[in-house]
Amino acid sequence: MKLFNRRMILVLMMCAAVMAGCGDDQTQTADENPDKATAAEEVAVEKIPHAGRTVEEMVGQKAGVLIEKHMDEQLETLGGWDSQQYRDFLEQTFNPIAEKELKTYFTKHENLSSEEVYDYLVYMLGSGNYPHYYKQLTDYEHGFVMPELPDGEDEVTTKQKKMNVVVLMDASGSMKGEIAGKTKMELAKTAIAGFVEQLPDDANVALIAYGHVGTSAGEDKAASCKAVESVYPLSAYQADNFASSLNSFEAKGWTPLAGAINKAGEILQAYPSDEYSNLVYMVSDGVETCDGDPVAAAKQLQSQNIKAKVNIIGFNVDNEGQQQLKQVADSGGGEYVTVDDSAELEVQITKKWQPSIGQLVWTQGVTIQQYTKAMERMNEIYNPLYTASDAELNRIRYAINFLQDEGLLANDVKKQVLELAESLHDVRNDHFKALKEAKESERKQAEDEINAKVEAWRQQWENK
Repeated sequence: MKLFNRRMILVLMMCAAVMAGCGDDQTQTADENPDKATAAEEVAVEKIPHAGRTVEEMVGQKAGVLIEKHMDEQLETLGGWDSQQYRDFLEQTFNPIAEKELKTYFTKHENLSSEEVYDYLVYMLGSGNYPHYYKQLTDYEHGFVMPELPDGEDEVTTKQKKMNVVVLMDASGSMKGEIAGKTKMELAKTAIAGFVEQLPDDANVALIAYGHVGTSAGEDKAASCKAVESVYPLSAYQADNFASSLNSFEAKGWTPLAGAINKAGEILQAYPSDEYSNLVYMVSDGVETCDGDPVAAAKQLQSQNIKAKVNIIGFNVDNEGQQQLKQVADSGGGEYVTVDDSAELEVQITKKWQPSIGQLVWTQGVTIQQYTKAMERMNEIYNPLYTASDAELNRIRYAINFLQDEGLLANDVKKQVLELAESLHDVRNDHFKALKEAKESERKQAEDEINAKVEAWRQQWENK
């Protein structure tokens, strides 16, 4: 019995020793957990990417995590009165979100260096607009082209002829069709008005409406096909009178293309090609429907002594219409283009139809319109880029002040982060400005060269 008791005591002592050992292991594991948590936090810090310190790095920067998640990136690029939308969004929506994120992170990550703080702030609040607009800035071209000026005396003499322009307006019923809420007739009239405004001061212009009587019904065909009217007789351009003529008819009936071309020939008959440059321009949305032969009519204009060129824009035309209208333009010695919307129509009329250098004397090389367009394109690129850079700096400033107010950022660290953010902001913006000025210098140089060459050419032939 005593032997049994001794054995039991021995067993209990061994178990106690084992349990004590287990307790030591568990205590050691628990003691190690804080070290492991600290290591995890250090890894989290290390995962914050290095924010760019050079221009090359900064212009390739991605949008900050909070920017990408909570903000429309274009909002920060708004200028003028529209910028209030951005400020309202910051105050009412974005800043509260950012404050919560910043407080959580910096409570867990104390004693960060100024470099680490800056990296984190850019990682969360940095702009993502630099790559898009910077590429546009580096790729920017002014678009000015040196014109091909006539060399021979015969070509210059041709240029100096007085110009007659006859505009043929399709007023058939199909022109009542709508594109983006406006009828094709309305859009065509607007484009034509803009075109004739830019003709040389000494040019004569006529406006012929066709198909503007009756309806597209069969019983109205005869009357409609005869409806070819010179609503603005060939004469000098008078803005008010021309506008009244444009508004004097609406889209109604059939499409007498041949009749309209023949009418243009009658008007121009008294203006031989050795003294006048005769040009016919037509906007139409369909084929001849009055049994005429517009191809033959256009060819006759070229064969007569007036040698009038027929240029046509097909507006929202089907395949059959395109084929016929192209044949008409080819036979008339002119050009044919097709457009499907108002923007394309305006571009073709103002660019394709503008008389070439061989048809008129340029009084200036680069026009005010070209200069203005080039400047507008530059501003549309540069202003958002510069504004985005300012917006990023201001977000970082706000974050730094918030962290200091919360007691999460020491004064010396705050000062260092602010100095770094402001210096890199200046590096960015100075680079953007220098690149803009270089592009503008290229534009100015091209403009001066073109204007000088055109002016020298003009004076050369005017003095002959």
